[in-house]
Amino acid sequence: MRPRDFANHILILCCLLFLANSVSAGDLERRQAKRLHDRLAGVPPSETVLNDMETALLGGNSVDAALIAMENHAFYNVTLKNFATPWTNRDQTVFAPLNDYSATVIGMIRDGVPFNQVLSADLVYVGDSSLGLPAYSMSNNDHYAALENQNIDLADKLIAVPQSTVTDLQTSATAGIMTSRAAAEAFFIAGTNRAMFRFTLMNHLCNDLEQVKDTSRSPDRIRQDISRSPGGDSRIFLNSCVGCHSGMDPMAQAFAYYNFDEGSQRLTFTPGNVQAKYFINAGTFKYGFVTPNDRWDNYWRNGQNALLGWDASLPGTGSGAKSLGNELAGSDAFASCQVKKVFRTVCLREPGNSSDRNQVETITRNFRTDNYNMKTVFAEAAVYCMGN
Repeated sequence: MRPRDFANHILILCCLLFLANSVSAGDLERRQAKRLHDRLAGVPPSETVLNDMETALLGGNSVDAALIAMENHAFYNVTLKNFATPWTNRDQTVFAPLNDYSATVIGMIRDGVPFNQVLSADLVYVGDSSLGLPAYSMSNNDHYAALENQNIDLADKLIAVPQSTVTDLQTSATAGIMTSRAAAEAFFIAGTNRAMFRFTLMNHLCNDLEQVKDTSRSPDRIRQDISRSPGGDSRIFLNSCVGCHSGMDPMAQAFAYYNFDEGSQRLTFTPGNVQAKYFINAGTFKYGFVTPNDRWDNYWRNGQNALLGWDASLPGTGSGAKSLGNELAGSDAFASCQVKKVFRTVCLREPGNSSDRNQVETITRNFRTDNYNMKTVFAEAAVYCMGN
């Protein structure tokens, strides 16, 4: 190749590289907008939506771009449905039908309802009456099955109503998703009602009982059905069983008036009358605690589980599920847990390094100062992961 031809060849290559870099730089926000939409809605954006998101990103309004993506009905019908569904069943599977628990989570996020009310509010979301669906029932899930089977747009057709108006629960007996029919069927059925406490702890404070086991707490509220000498060895109780039950049993007492009746397939509430399940196997240790009412106490406000960050403005004691829901949702662990779950959903991974963990802490602080708005959490997490 002649020197002049070689020089021309180099000049052409440089021009092509310059043009490629220019296009790449100009196209950055557009590619980011598409990635952001994919993370949140799981489907490609329309040209109009993509243009609007690109404009927002060019203007430095990345959270606004994410909020535009969340207007797509797939964010509600798919992303949020898959986000909430594992909390509604013991298997923690996403392959479960829409129900009053998951619909209420979706509606609260859509409407920006403070999410720290999810365990205490007199609230449930139902389909719009204009849809001609089966009425909400305490005895079946037909209403929500019809919503899902007809692929109703949950971004538009979910309506908030007081839970006490569509059930026979008084306002004081409602406790958000804990008194939904789906939660009752999964966690109040049979057993001893400890399942409701354990799964609420797992789903909304991101801790299972093994992680909060504390053998230093008083065992005075552990019920009669727990052996003090399992297998004839009291050391097992003192070194293991007491660690979970000393904290769990005083708080699970909040559910003493609730049950899921298998015959009628519905939640029942018996104010003033403790459910018989609280007295099963009373002969296992007859000197154990006999539940007299639904008063609960949080023994974990002291000891190692004080690190869960309980709200000092709350008394740490009360009666019934609603006040317990306020106690749990007022903790630092609750706020942090919601952010971690959202991070996992939109980033498709756990927070894995110091940058991720710092971002989770930042979003958690913003979550609390922004009146527990979950849409902002989704937006901020998606924006972070868009570039990471």
